[in-house]
Amino acid sequence: MIDESKYKILFKVDSPKDIRNLSMTELKSLCSEIRDYMVDVISEVGGHFGGGLGTVELTVALHKVFDTPNDLIVWDTGHQAYPHKILTGRRDKLGTIRQLNGLSGFLKRTESEYDAFGAGHATTSISAALGMAEASRIQGSNKKVIAVIGDGAMTGGMAYEAMNNAGVKSSNIIVVLNDNQMSIAPNVWQFHNYFSEMIAHPDYNKFKGAVWDLTGKLDSFGDRIRKVANRLERGIKSVITPGILFEALGFRYFGPINAHNLQQVIKLFEHIKNLNGPILVHVLSEKGKGYTPAEEHSQKYHAATPFDKITGKAYKVAGIAPSYTSIFGKALVEIAVQNTKVVGITAAMPDGTGMDYMQKEFPNRYYDVGIAEEHAVTFAAGLATQGIIPVVAVYSSFLQRGFDQIIHDVALQKLHVVFVLDRAGLVGADGPTHHGSFDLSYLRLIPDIVVMSPKDEAELRNMLFTAVNYEKGPVAIRYPRGSALGVQIDPNFTCLEVGKGEVVSQGKDVAILAIGNMVEYAKLVGSKLEDDKISSAIMNMRFVKPIDYKLLDEVASKFENIVTIEESTIVGGFGSAVTEYFSDKNYKNNIVRFALPDNFIEHGTQDELHKIIGLDPESIYTKIKSLVYKTNI
Repeated sequence: MIDESKYKILFKVDSPKDIRNLSMTELKSLCSEIRDYMVDVISEVGGHFGGGLGTVELTVALHKVFDTPNDLIVWDTGHQAYPHKILTGRRDKLGTIRQLNGLSGFLKRTESEYDAFGAGHATTSISAALGMAEASRIQGSNKKVIAVIGDGAMTGGMAYEAMNNAGVKSSNIIVVLNDNQMSIAPNVWQFHNYFSEMIAHPDYNKFKGAVWDLTGKLDSFGDRIRKVANRLERGIKSVITPGILFEALGFRYFGPINAHNLQQVIKLFEHIKNLNGPILVHVLSEKGKGYTPAEEHSQKYHAATPFDKITGKAYKVAGIAPSYTSIFGKALVEIAVQNTKVVGITAAMPDGTGMDYMQKEFPNRYYDVGIAEEHAVTFAAGLATQGIIPVVAVYSSFLQRGFDQIIHDVALQKLHVVFVLDRAGLVGADGPTHHGSFDLSYLRLIPDIVVMSPKDEAELRNMLFTAVNYEKGPVAIRYPRGSALGVQIDPNFTCLEVGKGEVVSQGKDVAILAIGNMVEYAKLVGSKLEDDKISSAIMNMRFVKPIDYKLLDEVASKFENIVTIEESTIVGGFGSAVTEYFSDKNYKNNIVRFALPDNFIEHGTQDELHKIIGLDPESIYTKIKSLVYKTNI
């Protein structure tokens, strides 16, 4: 339970308008209380943590200076937006975050009018904000539009595409670069702050405008004065600030300033909010600010499971098998020892994908390209042209961003690139922006690619070994988030026959064809069916492309009732591959497909979501039982 009595200001703030009349002293106290509240709540329920602790003053300043929700704040992803949620009427629901029917861990337009744009993936904010700014111009509404980008999102090329467009259009947009990498030493902050205040101050801009107007009346002599003045200003800025790049893109640059100096941030926003044209404000923040364990281990506390708020240590859960992520990471290192051509690539997710093992053991054969999945894919293609074997580890939903590159740069040229898709299927608390719902469908349609999914960690190791040794073209392996099954692992690797499935058990009443982690569900269902005297044959299909046509022919000839199970969308995936083949062969079997429905699925635990959509073992069992009994009757 949260002790509301210790919060003197926070529980009086139900919307941003409640902070606009607070004194500076009260605003600073509010910032401290927001941090305390985040620690109190997130330590109990878990969630993205460090980024939000670093944006408290920034968030308070934005909502104080700008007229939200009329003015629009577009946050890049939701990692840094927990304080925003707290200040925009969702404080009391923070304890439900990332839980079934609770708050989303990201921005969501249907959740609040203050969430101007939904975002779970990075590098979208400037493009979206630019669209809003141009809509405001067209409609004559004069809304202020602010994009808050940071936490690595500026490594993505889309941000620069949007900035280039904004510069060309001279759009009225403010971009706040939340830089928490601490790349500029604290001892230069004050100088930057002084310079930023000077060039942001209305008197300075008024004087600058007057000079520009005056020199415009002096013909060629005035033009020369303008050029000298412009060069002088640009020269000073390029020497003492990193803003020359942004100014080259057409933005007026202010910063860097200390994001945790609330008074200064508010003053800067007040100075610039009525300036025209593209503006970039560079703020320096500390990820995990105000909570010592998060300050010392910012990557660990980026997203946290429930933890002891005093020590910062996560609560241990006994008896959990190693994760698929760690199994992959360790296997890749073993394979890299044997094969010096193997390299690892990640898009800013070394820990999240297991690529940190490669980073530690083979730093010269490890690449972190930043949040730039498109580049990661084509970079891998370039490596492959020279005989290197790149293994690209990426979340399933993030690989969607490199779809064209997979087709055009890899598959079309039959290049040997291995894609390892973590978080395939439903990921749970992160919800629809992160569910790996579509990979089997969007990969299966690509010619000359091999797509496979392991039933357990032992098979994952062998699939990775198979993929690295497959030289005919690209290979994709997808596996779920979370713990593996705990099966025994052979220290040696076995190369699988590409396109060949596995018969797990024999039966006569119904054939259950499963892929990936759904094989375990099929085994549970088969056991329940056996109690009802229904004999099921279970097939671990392993490969979605090429699919085992010989095994499908055998199944078609022996079973009237056939069931497919996959944790991917029902549109165009594994079940579709089976039904398409049966249709082409004019087979007349009864086929029932179990898969993710053709809609976006909200957040909740994986077990909760499986039950809701009818993909849990009990639901599958009930439907198969009905199918078999109806046939027998």
